[in-house]
Amino acid sequence: MDSKLEAPPPGPDTPPRKHLSRRAIFIGSVIAVLVLAGIGWLAWHLTRPASDTASATGPGAPGGGGRRGAPATTVGVATAEKTSIPILLDALGTVTPQATVRVRPQVTGVMQKVLFKEGQMVKAGELMAIIDPRQFELALQQASGQRQRDEAQLDSARVTLQRFRTLLGQDSIARQEVDSQAALVKQLEGTVVIDKANEGAARLNLGYTRVVAPVSGRVGLRAVDIGNVVSPSDANGIALITQVMPIDVVFSIPQDQVGELQQTAASGAQMRVSALDRTRATVLDTGVFASLDNQVDTTTGTVKAKARFANSKLALFPSQFVNVQLLVRTIENAVVVPVTAVRLGASGDYVYVLNAAERTVSLRPVKRGPATVDKIVISSGLAAGERVITEGADRLKDGARVVLPGDAPGGAGARQGGRRPQGAASAPRGDTATPASAAPAAGASAPGPAAQAPAAAFEAPTAQQRQRFLDQVKDDPEALARRKTLLEQIDRGDAAAIARWQQIRERRRQGSAAPAQ
Repeated sequence: MDSKLEAPPPGPDTPPRKHLSRRAIFIGSVIAVLVLAGIGWLAWHLTRPASDTASATGPGAPGGGGRRGAPATTVGVATAEKTSIPILLDALGTVTPQATVRVRPQVTGVMQKVLFKEGQMVKAGELMAIIDPRQFELALQQASGQRQRDEAQLDSARVTLQRFRTLLGQDSIARQEVDSQAALVKQLEGTVVIDKANEGAARLNLGYTRVVAPVSGRVGLRAVDIGNVVSPSDANGIALITQVMPIDVVFSIPQDQVGELQQTAASGAQMRVSALDRTRATVLDTGVFASLDNQVDTTTGTVKAKARFANSKLALFPSQFVNVQLLVRTIENAVVVPVTAVRLGASGDYVYVLNAAERTVSLRPVKRGPATVDKIVISSGLAAGERVITEGADRLKDGARVVLPGDAPGGAGARQGGRRPQGAASAPRGDTATPASAAPAAGASAPGPAAQAPAAAFEAPTAQQRQRFLDQVKDDPEALARRKTLLEQIDRGDAAAIARWQQIRERRRQGSAAPAQ
């Protein structure tokens, strides 16, 4: 019997199975796509920020009067100024002493005295150690005695020679004896010269028992102790002296800078060099440029240079790595702007110049010059006193309208809409304002819940917000004064100032939420 279960055949009461046609499937797919598109549009409509509609149709829109367009961009500005700017060349250098001398004994003997301490500063000619001099004193006495004996023999030979010459004049002696005596005198004269040289060598060896410093500098670690037998063949010698005052710093400069350095050096001007520590925060010492090497290193494309430092404070240590700043020259009366103001486009460098009256910007091609860490020289295209955009320039175009951080909400940008911000119409923009908690003036209607809501939800600016608020216009004295006055009015509870602060924050939130133009 088969164990598999078979489906019962359809009976008379079983309804027939219906099959969907291609048309029904297509219509169902279209309906599903339309439903999904509607759900997506509804989600976008509900989550879209309300500020998008307000910025496109409100009074703050470009052109005013509710016309559609992008809102004005809040930017930071700086004033092009004419000043002297130094051209610096940065490099990594190594401190190199002018002289490094290993003090070795010139004679062999027993170390009798050590008169220096490790790390001590010594001067040239200063006594450092004494070797036992007794054997050298005896050698000097022996050489002196030998010289005296030979000098006595020479004197006797000279007297005899004089007698022989007298007898020869009387024809009482043979000429051969006179010539022999003259030869003996010359022989003894040579012997005396040798004796004097031996005596000088003995005296020199005796002087070598007093070890003196050959150069001025710092003494290193001691290599011998009292009682050691020292000799000229000792590898470590007695001590190592390194000259540290003055001291040199060797560094490498790019080969493209060699011509300018040579011209400046040939003019007789001294180029100032500063040696900084690893963090570049502390100047260790200041010196002058000394010399250049005579060839370019082909592996690096650089040339070695040397600067000399007095090192009076001993801040530079031999073989120390330091950061070097070389003042090549100083550009006088140069027009400079912050580095963030200059931008690079398809046609070259340009800046955005602020038109203060219209609160618009103009694109201005410029030619850049040398630059420092935060300033850049404008060789042409910009005059001193013009104001350029330093922040927010990536959202600007030529002729775009801008808002400065220090502008009042009721200023040029807000007046285009024909309305003043809520809460600012009833409060004067002066030195004294009515506090938010004060009663309304006589004849004035009390503020409703809508007017009181911003004051109730007001959050005082924090210390960080205050600092950023002031730092944005630190290069604009006029805007900086306006911002300080606004913060003082907020601290006094001025309702108009509070409203202005809330509008500034709201405008910044809208600007950060809007996509970049």
